[in-house]
Amino acid sequence: METKFWDRAVDALRGGRLSTGVPDRTAKWAARWAGRLGRSDRGMTTSEYAVGTIAACAFAAVLYKVVNSGPVMSALQSLVEDALDAKF
Repeated sequence: METKFWDRAVDALRGGRLSTGVPDRTAKWAARWAGRLGRSDRGMTTSEYAVGTIAACAFAAVLYKVVNSGPVMSALQSLVEDALDAKF
């Protein structure tokens, strides 16, 4: 059976490679967090999803206001009319 990372780290601490003088429970906790901090951060947490969703909604609201403004509406309307009146 494969041992977990923090168990191997505690064994390394006990083996004298790293002499800390801390109790076994503290060494296991430190090794566990060292393993978690050393990993790459993949994906987003719930709070990051919430901030991303709010930012996307704000961007959509600004885009909606811009597209529905008078000058942009007239430009889009003339573009569509020119495309429909194109001669082939």
